[in-house]
Amino acid sequence: MEQSRTDAVGAAWRALGGDPADVAQLDLRGPAGVLPSRLPVTDLAVACVAAAGLAGLELARARGAAPSGPLTVDSRAVAVAFTSERHLRLDGRAFTGFAPLSRFWPAADGWVRTHANYPHHRQRLLTALGLDPAAPDDDALAAAVADRIRVHPAAEVEERVYAAGGLAVSARTPRQWDEHPQAAAVAAEPLVRVARDAPTPPRPGAPPPPGRPATGIRVLDLTRVIAGPVATRFLALLGADVLRVDPPGLPEIDGQHLDTGAGKRSTLLDLSRPADRDRFDALLAEADVVVAGYRPGALDRWGLAPQALRRHRPDLVLAYLSAWGRAGPWADRRGFDSLVQAATGIAEVERRPDGGPGTLPAQALDHGAGYLLAAAVLRALAARAGTGGAWTVELSLARLARWLRHELPAGPATAGTAPEPDAWCAERDAPAGHLRYALPPVSLPDGPRTWATPPTRWGGDPPRWRDEPDLAASCGDR
Repeated sequence: MEQSRTDAVGAAWRALGGDPADVAQLDLRGPAGVLPSRLPVTDLAVACVAAAGLAGLELARARGAAPSGPLTVDSRAVAVAFTSERHLRLDGRAFTGFAPLSRFWPAADGWVRTHANYPHHRQRLLTALGLDPAAPDDDALAAAVADRIRVHPAAEVEERVYAAGGLAVSARTPRQWDEHPQAAAVAAEPLVRVARDAPTPPRPGAPPPPGRPATGIRVLDLTRVIAGPVATRFLALLGADVLRVDPPGLPEIDGQHLDTGAGKRSTLLDLSRPADRDRFDALLAEADVVVAGYRPGALDRWGLAPQALRRHRPDLVLAYLSAWGRAGPWADRRGFDSLVQAATGIAEVERRPDGGPGTLPAQALDHGAGYLLAAAVLRALAARAGTGGAWTVELSLARLARWLRHELPAGPATAGTAPEPDAWCAERDAPAGHLRYALPPVSLPDGPRTWATPPTRWGGDPPRWRDEPDLAASCGDR
């Protein structure tokens, strides 16, 4: 089991273009099977976290720092971090995971998985099924939703809900997914793309403090949900100034923001308003990294295509995360970890004892993609510091699902147990109240054990970098 974990780390690091010899810097600890499943989920999780840590060490060296000691990654810390939403408490209160209408439903020929955590997705799902989206009682609606879905083939429900702008997928078998044209498009992509798009001068910057190699790096965080925010949260741990920007009309889930917002700030900008667009462009002109978690091309209508972004900063590192990949018939579809698990055959592999479709022991595609994306950004920054260049990195949840199903050595099903979380959690006060939260699953030698700041209120910060004067008044009377 220890060898499979080391092999998985090596595979992730090679996919990022890293030097295989760097893996010797790791001290891998903890038992196997802390994320029990039929698929090698623990190995995937440890590999993604370890790769992010190795990339942090590489950036430190590229910027003139010399980290001391090995990089320790404990599988128990990783397991708690990958299930962080379950351990989150605000003034002692836990948060609900999935909404009542986000679940598997029996269809005429199989199963359908829906996602309705956000109000607009709930409304579109109900509209697609001919139900009243204004009905407040989700528990009562569940019976009606079940009645509408069970008489139709799963693929028909999938297409009807998608056409209405909602989120639903047919739960496919591994073979059904592997024969799907989107699976072929995903298989043609690398696990992670790290590409140098244009030459620019090196920009090493001042040597960073110990354990915080991203100090002085400014990151515009245009991500939502879990994977993207996990990536930028790790960059914040390593010292980056991360500013998350959301449109004011798209709500966020409180627990989700508290879980992934540590170390960062959060602001709202409406890019259809000239003053807000001017402020965004000013932020962009001073940014080092833009991380985007929207569908491929979704930002283009706002003039935020890659070439437009680089007009503001030629050596900008651009990081793109998607659900289904950047090519193929599903490239423009919305997606979440739970839907990707269902569509790609993972739910079938993890089938429950009662015969229903199952799930992984964590939203491992989301969390794993977050750490891999952070690793890719850190490697791009290291390359920019040493040799220069404008860099683009890309990955998708569906490609990570393929890595899990096809490319990691499966071995026997892991029947371990989840660790007790207390040793891997901490408490602190935040603007929202007293938080209990999962600690980072890795920190660099001599680096901080937790984030410098707790999560601020969603949308509550001025749209500026930390060391800029407060220019919020220039963005309208919000």
